[in-house]
Amino acid sequence: MTYSLILRRSLLAAGAAALCLPAMADLAEIKAAGKLRVGIDFGAPFYGFMDDKMKPVGSDVEAAELLAKDLGLPLEIVNTTNSARIPNLLSNKVDLIISSLSITPERQKAVDFSTPYGAIQAAVGAPKGLKLTGIDDLAGKTVAVTRGGPQDKLVTERAPLAKVVRFDDEAASITAAATGQADIVAITPPIIAAIAKKNPSRDFETKFILQSYQLGMAMRKDQPELMKAVNGWIKTNLANGKLNTIHLKYAGVPVPREITDGAK
Repeated sequence: MTYSLILRRSLLAAGAAALCLPAMADLAEIKAAGKLRVGIDFGAPFYGFMDDKMKPVGSDVEAAELLAKDLGLPLEIVNTTNSARIPNLLSNKVDLIISSLSITPERQKAVDFSTPYGAIQAAVGAPKGLKLTGIDDLAGKTVAVTRGGPQDKLVTERAPLAKVVRFDDEAASITAAATGQADIVAITPPIIAAIAKKNPSRDFETKFILQSYQLGMAMRKDQPELMKAVNGWIKTNLANGKLNTIHLKYAGVPVPREITDGAK
């Protein structure tokens, strides 16, 4: 089953469930409810994960905390899987998704996205001794991906002769690569670096970039008040450097210039 078909089925199911719900809350209704519910995947280092004290941390977690604080609302973080992010939003389990969610035309049919607050690169990583220079080199090789993620779609479409092994979250993909279950992983450069750190003997490195995606905060359709507030907040916190500081803390690299320049 293709990535697009999986996503379409998930969105159709969530949309059907949403028809049974009352009108979705805009910012005034969210404030009246007394909290901001944000969906974040805890299996996506460095964006969202559990620390050694079982506390949710990560760049998306800190961004959500700062947004809720600036809106004057308590934050309720709702743990979600990669593939359930949009369905959870459409079924009114959360008010926003802040979870390394790339802006794509297919997703824009179902939800609205804020102005980009970051960018994520889809990359291929492997041990240094393994020669990989481009997508054609993946033919006949086993590639680990996170189910439903952009790398899943890219590898499936561009490397049809690759043997794709899908894991339910990025943490499982990291473990597979670090323990030798997979020699090639399609994920992000910071996570490839995390694999190398988790098991230095594997000597993992980024081989090549598949594609770069802009990240947005997702909300349900027709929420102009929430959209205006979130967009204004993103532009302010890109300009004052707070979002960049958060990104540096977890990714080790700044927010891409294309994002900061685009928000001016």
